[in-house]
Amino acid sequence: MDMKLEVVVVPVSDVDRAKNFYTALGWRLDADIAPDENFRVVQVTPPGSPASVIFGTSVTNQQPGSAEGLQLVVADIEAAHGELKRLGADPSDVFHDAGGVFHHGGTDARVPGPDPGRNSYGSFLSFDDPDGNGWILQEITTRLPGRVDAATTEFASADDLADAMRRAAAAHGEHEARTGAEDPDWPAWYARYMVNEQAGTELPA
Repeated sequence: MDMKLEVVVVPVSDVDRAKNFYTALGWRLDADIAPDENFRVVQVTPPGSPASVIFGTSVTNQQPGSAEGLQLVVADIEAAHGELKRLGADPSDVFHDAGGVFHHGGTDARVPGPDPGRNSYGSFLSFDDPDGNGWILQEITTRLPGRVDAATTEFASADDLADAMRRAAAAHGEHEARTGAEDPDWPAWYARYMVNEQAGTELPA
């Protein structure tokens, strides 16, 4: 049975302030329902995300601001930093972790700048919402083997698809340079590259 993450509940003290913050970041407002004065549910969804975020009144017993380690994935960490800054999220500088795998809790072991090899999974930034709930952005361009089923390749948004096509185009340019010939079947090469990249399997050479 498939079990897909659907909703993350974030504890906030001021529902309208949180709603304004997240929608200002471009997160889609899915619902704002208040059947009575003691219960209100607001749902927003980050761009391209299959899972949503809920906050409101009487939706959790967690203390406002106590959520941390909430993780979002982006294809370009530096572009994401610029966008978040422009939209008022006050993100941290881009960093990588001294351990080289995932990241330590809090701000421990943060090394300034993206991963030196710009390896997939290796570059991060963080930001907090007005209550202090902590978000992490991680740059992923190539998935670990088995992380995604190649038979069900999906792209969450047009932007994700365009980014994948740009990476395929760059790799294909290197392929043509190595072979010294123009590849008339480049669409098939692009398709193999994009599917294999997302599934974490061997890329075409």
